[in-house]
Amino acid sequence: MPTDTSQPRVLVAVLVYNEGAKLRLTLERFPEDRNYDVVVMDDGSTDDAPDVAREFPFHYIRSDTNRGVGAAIRTVIDYAEAEGYEILVPMAGNAKMHPSHIPSLLKPILEDGYDYVQGSRYLEGGRSENLPLFRRLTIPAFTGVVWLLTGYKGTDVTCGMRAYRLAILHHPKVNIRQDWLNRYEMEYYIHYYAIKLGFKITEAPVAMTYPPDMKNYSKIKAITGWWSMIRPWVFLSFRIKR
Repeated sequence: MPTDTSQPRVLVAVLVYNEGAKLRLTLERFPEDRNYDVVVMDDGSTDDAPDVAREFPFHYIRSDTNRGVGAAIRTVIDYAEAEGYEILVPMAGNAKMHPSHIPSLLKPILEDGYDYVQGSRYLEGGRSENLPLFRRLTIPAFTGVVWLLTGYKGTDVTCGMRAYRLAILHHPKVNIRQDWLNRYEMEYYIHYYAIKLGFKITEAPVAMTYPPDMKNYSKIKAITGWWSMIRPWVFLSFRIKR
């Protein structure tokens, strides 16, 4: 548990939907000695994920129905702000992301004054084990499109591990209450505005591990899921949405 009251309060949100066994592995990896708190956000799981979450001493929030990762993040943001947290680290509970890399994400914010830190598998110190070929091809292409649309030359836009100051969401141009952000759009909506509104942004190395058999490695659907990730960059760049 955090003990340094001079530092901003940090909340790590583990997002889960029907990943009971993988959730247990994710939560087991959290160290007892850490400078952040943990909340498990269950987006309407129908498997044993609720029982697994309750085995651990972390705050647990559950939606009665599956609403989408964006809606889940919105719920976590509301909880974080109500409880006085200033920094949020969302991560998937599917055991692909490693809590050991959370300090890497927090360091630029806590020590160097950054507002938004994107995790990258492609920086020195990062890695992506068993990355499927489809992802190996699409991640650089997606990242290149974002560079063209925003002018920000990152290395790994799609990595789901990131950290940011909740103050970004208080900017008058940012509105996370829009229904079109209920799924994957939310993550990239926040990233877009972190870039375009001039917040201090950087990347940090992280690791992601995909299953060796390449089965059930993602809930992102080939067409609709990727469009959900792409459209915030397109809609906001061309002012179709705000």
